[in-house]
Amino acid sequence: MKAINANKTKILNDPIYGFTNITDTLIFDLIEHPYFQRLRRISQLGLTYLVYPGAYHTRFHHAIGAMHLMQRAISTLRSKGQEISSKEQQAVLIAILLHDVGHGPFSHALEHSIVSGINHENISMLIMDKLNEEFKGKLSLAIKIFRNQYSKVFLHQLISSQLDVDRLDYLKRDSFYSGVSEGIINADRIISMLNVSNGHLVVDAKAIYSIEKFIIARRLMYWQVYLHKTVLSAEFSLVEALKRAKSLARNGVDIFSTSALREFLQNNHSLENFNTNPKLLGLFCQLDDIDIMSSIKEWTQHPDTVLSVLSKNIIERKLLKIELQDNKFDTSYINKIKHKAAKIYGIDSENCSHLVFTNQIDNKAYNPKKDKINLLYKDGRIMDIAEAADQLNISVLGQTVTKHFLCYPKDCIM
Repeated sequence: MKAINANKTKILNDPIYGFTNITDTLIFDLIEHPYFQRLRRISQLGLTYLVYPGAYHTRFHHAIGAMHLMQRAISTLRSKGQEISSKEQQAVLIAILLHDVGHGPFSHALEHSIVSGINHENISMLIMDKLNEEFKGKLSLAIKIFRNQYSKVFLHQLISSQLDVDRLDYLKRDSFYSGVSEGIINADRIISMLNVSNGHLVVDAKAIYSIEKFIIARRLMYWQVYLHKTVLSAEFSLVEALKRAKSLARNGVDIFSTSALREFLQNNHSLENFNTNPKLLGLFCQLDDIDIMSSIKEWTQHPDTVLSVLSKNIIERKLLKIELQDNKFDTSYINKIKHKAAKIYGIDSENCSHLVFTNQIDNKAYNPKKDKINLLYKDGRIMDIAEAADQLNISVLGQTVTKHFLCYPKDCIM
């Protein structure tokens, strides 16, 4: 019987861009790999769907979308005389495809909660190294570009800079799924205006207004979506639930968890542990949103008051009250709320810190000190967007805005 050849040319239908073609065999195999398929079960925006019901999209959607934009960016640069070989094209597409493969459950919401002190970029690099072994070195160039170790700096800037295809996709995608129109940007216009000067990524000066809109849209999306106060309440409640679960598990208390999650609840692992124990990466790559939510559902019935209250709040969307202000909250005010919570829930003041807590958020739409967005003029001049913008002062948007917040149970309102 004649063997059937697997069809490795695929067309994906994306709600943002329409049809996306995958014609590269290696890229198809990477998409089929369990490490990448896991991203279907990792939400792009954490618990944001508790505020914006449509925001259920995943890291898988985003990775495919970012790769699609990268294909178009490469075509644009080639049309302007920039030499990009087929190997470089394949490598940069792989790098952007895998740029978020290291995200854990609920993405940024639990960035440092499951594995403390290790960000998703570190995990992504570990996974890429592992995949490079499996694929016999075929990802080596992609890894060099991802780590900014390749001579053509602009290829890395397309993946990671203040105007990369990662940001172009997530602003359009998050705006679409959340329904927040302030995040809409003209990605087509921006990509068509990309250029290279002295080996670095620049934008043709006539795209200045599209870039201004991009920076403003990013700022608004942070305030209205990513740092929305109810989203903060939900996600920090999830963080505190994981903290409490870790504390209980490490003190010998029986607590439900999946086998993969149990390893990280009971033990504190560093990046060095991941490097010396290959099994850890495999366990981490078994984790997704399902592990967390199935555990949270079980924890609603746990005898520990703090853990059960936090878990019920998340499952039933009875979220903590949140207050925001420009300055730090008065310590005496916080202590009064903690005292009231201790009486209502019958817990000591130390455990109250899981139910009554403060933190801060920062929003900086553009950082002129880091990877500037440079405009290229017809006479060859290069100018930072913060200096060139004439419709508004972009340098003002480059200032960090800090807000402090306080969360506590609604039955503790003073």
